Amino acid sequence: MNGAPAPVRHRQELDEIRLLGRPLAAAEDLDALVRQASVARYVCIGEASHGTREYYHWRAVISRRLIEEHGFTWIGVEGDWPDCWRINRWVRGQEDQALDAYQLLAGFERWPTWMWANHEVAGFLAWLREWNLARPDHLRTGFYGLDVYSLWDSLREIFAWLEANAADALPAALRAWHCFVPFGEDPHRYAWSTRLVPASCETDVVGLLAEVRRRTLGRVKDDPAAFDAVQNALVAANAERYYRTMVRGDRQSWNIRDHHMSDTIDRIAVHHGPGSKGLVWAHNTHVGDARATDMAQGGMDNIGQLMRQRHPGEVFLAGFASYTGSVTAADSWGAAEQTIPVPAARPGSHEDLLNSALGGPALLVFGNDRSGRWLTEWRGHRAIGVVYDRGHEGGNYVPTRMAGRYDALLWIPEATALRPLHHEQRPGEPELETEPTGF
Repeated sequence: MNGAPAPVRHRQELDEIRLLGRPLAAAEDLDALVRQASVARYVCIGEASHGTREYYHWRAVISRRLIEEHGFTWIGVEGDWPDCWRINRWVRGQEDQALDAYQLLAGFERWPTWMWANHEVAGFLAWLREWNLARPDHLRTGFYGLDVYSLWDSLREIFAWLEANAADALPAALRAWHCFVPFGEDPHRYAWSTRLVPASCETDVVGLLAEVRRRTLGRVKDDPAAFDAVQNALVAANAERYYRTMVRGDRQSWNIRDHHMSDTIDRIAVHHGPGSKGLVWAHNTHVGDARATDMAQGGMDNIGQLMRQRHPGEVFLAGFASYTGSVTAADSWGAAEQTIPVPAARPGSHEDLLNSALGGPALLVFGNDRSGRWLTEWRGHRAIGVVYDRGHEGGNYVPTRMAGRYDALLWIPEATALRPLHHEQRPGEPELETEPTGF
């Protein structure tokens, strides 16, 4: 740029990174991040893979400090609503109290189970439950799933709620259920059928949502079971739309998913009250503002962008990055997890510059002045999903302008694989967009 020789530009960026970076070894090293994040209402913490131990560890440390020191009272994660609602009830001391965190997480069965059934999450949830039980119920921190995939599980939860609270409304649920029955709880079979024949279950699930909303009117704020029922009905309606769109190869399926997750964040915030503050755990591709990546060129939104647009000045975004190491991932869709080596980052990527500039783990908080050359330069930023193919490493890099994508970045030069609690028990049929690359 501006005719300067490449080596000069390179040195300037390295100097800028060194000035921003601070060593990261203990919880107190997060002071600058915690100080800035504490004034936000929504703190979104990403991860550069779904299978890196250090990302989960430091995300938990940040979350713990914000909960303990600054009164954050809810966490929304890139997980299924019914599974996470069960965790929410457990950490709040309301159900399954005979189980420990490891036994509770054994209930995660949908591929990829290692995303949540792992040692790092178990340790954090055990702490969170202990923290909550020492406080009155209204000050306890909740744990919620944001995702859209749990179509059949959510329908089952709606049935249970209607049976207990509005049995005369069961016909609406049965109509939706019977529409999906021929597809054997396989969302892809259902989605392909709508492509071949112009018929769908949309009318039935939208009708079910309307019925659940009518039956819960005025109860959602003070009745957790009613709040759960409405959210499950919204998951069912949005999941049906998501699958129909995804199978057509339409990128709008990504937007359906991220709009659903962002809307769920807003509903959780309303449920916890106007003064509540919350944390969001999701992949960098969801948390980092899409407008500072090439996703924007494809018309794709994400959580970070939507939350900033909806809540100006109330959102703090933090991402992760690594240079090399290992990751827990699968080599194909639905396959068992493996520990896969992660090669050195590609020359010229953000990870390459960070590795050259910083000697060890570091925290970079960007502050108000983001005019520096490195912060404003477009470079590749690695994103590893639940499937990792080292043979197509170039496709794992998302063109990124750091100044716009995050408010802070945590740097782990050599990362290690996440430790699952159990191995995949049977082949799965995951949804394609759990893989954050391959746009």
